[in-house]
Amino acid sequence: MVPVFNIIKLESLLKDFFNLTHIRITIFNENFEEIIAYPSTIAPPCKLIRTDIDAKKNCIDSDRHACKMAKGKKSTYIYSCHAGFTEAITPIQLSDITIGYLFFGHIFSYTNRENGYQNIQKLCAQYKINITALLHACDDQSMLSKEYILSASRIMETISTYLCYKNIVLLRQKELPIQIDDFISTHLDEKLTIKNICDYFQIGKTQLCEISKCSYGSGIASHIRILRIKHAKKLLLENPDMQIFEIASLCGFDDYNYFINLFKKLTNMTPKQYQRTANQDYLNI
Repeated sequence: MVPVFNIIKLESLLKDFFNLTHIRITIFNENFEEIIAYPSTIAPPCKLIRTDIDAKKNCIDSDRHACKMAKGKKSTYIYSCHAGFTEAITPIQLSDITIGYLFFGHIFSYTNRENGYQNIQKLCAQYKINITALLHACDDQSMLSKEYILSASRIMETISTYLCYKNIVLLRQKELPIQIDDFISTHLDEKLTIKNICDYFQIGKTQLCEISKCSYGSGIASHIRILRIKHAKKLLLENPDMQIFEIASLCGFDDYNYFINLFKKLTNMTPKQYQRTANQDYLNI
């Protein structure tokens, strides 16, 4: 899979995000390599932290771990990095395949500055850096609330969708993982097995499993279940009068009880509870 990034349009969009939020934003490709960031330079505290070789390695490892977490969740992942700054990452997805990541940080988010300084000092004590200079660098960092960060992360999620919708990020050609994903999505109401997928694409079981793990972040059977539940959620919202057993059947579930249990396992609520909660959220907008 070869994602193509329109750098000129990306830079303009990232600049708009920064102008609204005053938070630095970065785009990584699917291999966790930086494509573009705005502003291009990192925040002074992070620049100072990365003067230590071990700290720089931990920064990179922290970003890579966050990318993997976001890919697994298929949604935004907000976390505290190894140095005590708040960051967030959102996967860029095309046909449920992660082709890149949007990332923002490095945010000073504490109830007060003293608590923040103490935590950052404690976490960075292991590194060969000037802690006093680091804390002075933090003086110029805006202290942002959790609510502010959550709002910014929602804007970032919208940007992620917009990138694919406007072809700012796209795939050079329709590769096999996309074809397999499309095939599954259009046959959700049928019996899908590893064998019939392999037979259709003339590939082996090992290759299919490798594609699924690398492109979807899970085994092929798990990916099929996730797509079926995703389709069920869509049907629940679009067809409030449809019986649950009908929706289960349209999503390829012959066993009604298994559908209910799997739906609850993946969403933490029953189909009816999900339908009521989603509709209520919509009414409260």
